[in-house]
Amino acid sequence: MTQAFMLNGLTGFSDAQTPDTRQDLTGLFTEKPQSENITFVAKVNAESLLKKPTVKWFKGKWMDLASKSGKHLQLKETYDRNTKVYTFEMQIIEAKANFAGAYRCEVASRNKFDSCNFDLTVHGEKRQLVVLLMCCDFCSSTDGNEDSGELDFSALLRKRAVQASSDPDVDVWKILSGAPASEYEKIAFQHGITDLRGMLKRLKKMKKEEKKSEAFLKKLDPAYQVTKGQKIKLAVEVANEDVEVKWLKNGQEIQPTGRYIFESVGNMRYLTINNCSLADDAAYCCIVGEEKCTTELFVKEPPVTIVKNLEDQMVMKGERVELECEVSEEGANVKWEKDGVELTRDESFKYRFKKDGCKHVLIINDASKEDCGHYKVKTNGGESMAELLVQEKELEVYQSIADLTVKAKDQAVFKCEVSDENVKGTWYKNGVEVKADARINITHIGRIHKLTIDEVKPEDEGDYTFVPDGYAFNLSAKLNFLEVKIDFVPRQDPPKIHLDCMGRTSESTIIVVAGNKLRLDVPITGDPAPTVIWTKGEKVITEGDGRVHVETTKGHCIFTIEGAERQDEGIYSVVVRNPAGEDTADINVKVVGKTELHNLIPFELSGYVLERKKIKSYRWMRLNFDPYPRTTYEARRMIEGVAYEMRVYAVNSIGMSRHSPASKSFVPVAPTSEPIGLCVDDVSDTSITLKWRRPEKIGAAELEGYGVEYCKEGTDEWIPAIDGLTDRTSMIVKNLTTGDKLQFRVRAYNMAGPSAPATLAQPVTIREIMQRPKIWLPRILRQTLIKKVGDTVNIVIPFQGKPRPKVTWSKDGEPLSPQFASVRNSEVDTILFIRKTERKHSGQYDLQVQIENVEDTAKVTLQIVDLPGPPEALKIVDIWGFNVALEWKPPKDNGNCEIVGYNIQKADKKTMEWYTVYEQYRRTNCVVSDLIMGNEYVFRVFSINLVGFSTEPCQTKDSVYIQKTGIVYKPPSYKEHDFSEAPKFTHPLMNRSVIAGYNATLSCSVRGIPKPKVTWYKNKMDITHEAKYRMLSKQGVLTLEIRKPCPFDGGVYMCKAVNDSGEDIVECKLEVRQKKDAKK
Repeated sequence: MTQAFMLNGLTGFSDAQTPDTRQDLTGLFTEKPQSENITFVAKVNAESLLKKPTVKWFKGKWMDLASKSGKHLQLKETYDRNTKVYTFEMQIIEAKANFAGAYRCEVASRNKFDSCNFDLTVHGEKRQLVVLLMCCDFCSSTDGNEDSGELDFSALLRKRAVQASSDPDVDVWKILSGAPASEYEKIAFQHGITDLRGMLKRLKKMKKEEKKSEAFLKKLDPAYQVTKGQKIKLAVEVANEDVEVKWLKNGQEIQPTGRYIFESVGNMRYLTINNCSLADDAAYCCIVGEEKCTTELFVKEPPVTIVKNLEDQMVMKGERVELECEVSEEGANVKWEKDGVELTRDESFKYRFKKDGCKHVLIINDASKEDCGHYKVKTNGGESMAELLVQEKELEVYQSIADLTVKAKDQAVFKCEVSDENVKGTWYKNGVEVKADARINITHIGRIHKLTIDEVKPEDEGDYTFVPDGYAFNLSAKLNFLEVKIDFVPRQDPPKIHLDCMGRTSESTIIVVAGNKLRLDVPITGDPAPTVIWTKGEKVITEGDGRVHVETTKGHCIFTIEGAERQDEGIYSVVVRNPAGEDTADINVKVVGKTELHNLIPFELSGYVLERKKIKSYRWMRLNFDPYPRTTYEARRMIEGVAYEMRVYAVNSIGMSRHSPASKSFVPVAPTSEPIGLCVDDVSDTSITLKWRRPEKIGAAELEGYGVEYCKEGTDEWIPAIDGLTDRTSMIVKNLTTGDKLQFRVRAYNMAGPSAPATLAQPVTIREIMQRPKIWLPRILRQTLIKKVGDTVNIVIPFQGKPRPKVTWSKDGEPLSPQFASVRNSEVDTILFIRKTERKHSGQYDLQVQIENVEDTAKVTLQIVDLPGPPEALKIVDIWGFNVALEWKPPKDNGNCEIVGYNIQKADKKTMEWYTVYEQYRRTNCVVSDLIMGNEYVFRVFSINLVGFSTEPCQTKDSVYIQKTGIVYKPPSYKEHDFSEAPKFTHPLMNRSVIAGYNATLSCSVRGIPKPKVTWYKNKMDITHEAKYRMLSKQGVLTLEIRKPCPFDGGVYMCKAVNDSGEDIVECKLEVRQKKDAKK
């Protein structure tokens, strides 16, 4: 909604006369710019902002007023920590007529933006101001993907969505020209350049300076850049508005089509290219008559953005990890990083990179603890980060091995069951590893490990141990050998059920939660081994793979219900029988829901399980596997600046509850690291100057400033050096007591609070240190400084010394006067300034820096040079044939520098057009040759020094006439050379074996003068006119192309070359194989 307000900002108005300028506050502003005593105030509420907002003031569309601060314009900003409100002020002082115009205030913080426009009008000589404050349609965006607001007066009539203007195009060539060669590939990746080498090669050929053209008033720029899919207009200005132009692309003339549009407006000629593609990346030329101008067009790929971000993952050790993202362009290049280090394919194939259209996947095989960290994928248009956690869960023992007592020739089986089916292990007997053989069998099936010993012998007795690989514990049992006598008669034992089930109530009822698994492992004894029968009512439960099934092993019977349901309730009976008797037992199974379970039995709470996820993600990541006992938890390893939410499960001996509602979203913020490089820059009797550098790690929250504190040696009371914070990395602490020994420290502050302090290595005594004067003469001033007449001289010479030394300049032993040269001195340097030099400023300047009786001196030599005078006494010494000898004297005025040469010119007296004979000629005499007989010549000479040519030449007083002679030129006769040469093959034909169905070529090279006639033969038959063969000849290289040969085309091929001087032949064998033969 757009509203307009008028604000009368005349100075001298009272508060009662000032109209109300309050506006409906939207977006980030709590108070929009207002006029009060010609001061515009904007306030921003920072309660919901992570970083300090950035405010810019503009005049017109683009003029940033931050660079115009000074006498008439001042910008201020303050921050109230109690209300968390930033106040920004723009004050206009003594306004002038040119201050009138449209102004704009913009505020931005990360993905939030707001702005406000107002007009300033200046009336009369007394600088009365009338301010129009207009609040236009500012669309406050809380999401970076929404459209940002811009000024659109049509919004007063109808609703209109305005797309946020994109960032201005970046000139990649300017970036490349100013960057080192080692950074070229990185810059090309960031700006989507696919052909970096071609771009550099083409730009290298472009001329920096072009000669003036008569046909073109304005030529094409050396290079243009356009984004793929957009349009571009190439424009030239011609001298004749009626002339026709031609446009070429890579040397080929362009015809007007729907994509290429030609326009002619007055002297301007335009070529518009619509919907640019990579095929339009070429050299373009505009031709007018015989003149042309060229340019290079570079088509830049649009930035590749990340459409689907990476997801945080938590996996167990040894599992396979796939981090997947989706980008906006197929086949785009991406970079993967782990904790800031780029990932590459190594020899161990730890990391694999997979592309599938727009999807990019990072695959980590066999994850380990070292793989934990933050993984980032980068494109030239964005990046995404995710965290990978690898947990190493403790190995649980479901069934341990038991002691065995066996008889001779019986079978001994040691069996154990662990929680991880991928864990392998080793069996030991009395500390020695057990090896499998004909009697000993070692098996590993799923979670069960078995050691089976057939036909047990007395030597098999001992202690057996199973050690899981990678875990620091073992399972042990003893094998006892029972010696059997011949007269032993085995005694029959009646069967017995040893029922000890966890979770039974006093009424022998087993309660199971609906959906959970019930597994009863009932030990049984009896000799011989009894048979086991499970029944429910009259129904017998058999062994099998059903949901309710039983399993019988030696010494055990196992009853299992997979996913208990209400219909599974009832009394289950187990009967064991053998010839010595039988035993029975009844088990009452009750299936209940979780709510009923808490009403039946009060189970103790064993802990909590916590999960977290990013706000924009759908995947919850578990933070702990074992129940966490307390009700407060400190989450770690989160990414700063990313919003998270958490939820909690309660856990007891039955299982996990439903999760709690998700917590309120939060953004983790950490203090910065400590400032680095804290040092003392200067010390005086009452002050000290400290310097430091920004912290290496800033974090998600913006740096608010630095706090400087000091304390006396021997005390712990730290005193702030200033009230509040400073945003600079240096500070002068004043009003200190001379002689105190103080310790100083600096801390960086952000939203999370202060960082760790950076402290000086040792206390500092507040006392000025005497320092000898020393002049640091720059290297360029250690030799003569040469300047032209009229140039400006600005010499800066640094020095040191404490207390502040006395600085004295003199020239040729005389003190400098202010009218001759200006001198400015500071505590650390001195400046000699001459606004406009003359020849009299040449000479030696002496600098003296003195502290009491100690001094240091330096010398600077200044040479002011000018154009030389003309040479003197130019005369003609001799004339003979077509030659003239000249001689002259050096100029009287050499321009205060050495004469480096002379420029000698001649002119025909008829035309008086001067032509240069010698450039930079060093001697004072020369001979001018190759003059034309019958012409009359005059000569002149310029002198040259470091500055340039003399303003006037020295010209001969008399002219020289070259007499005509009667000499007749007789050209010499030469015997014509015979270049003929008989044909000779310099490279013969080679025997070849080819596959049928694929084109084959035979090549050779021949030389001969005149060019020989070439004929090809197959098996001595001329094949010149055969359609199957194609003969090529280029620069003496002869090629015979056989199209899709078959076995019939095999044979002896001959090439014959004939000319008037002779002939030569060369031949080879060609074998054509079938495809089946080729595969073999």
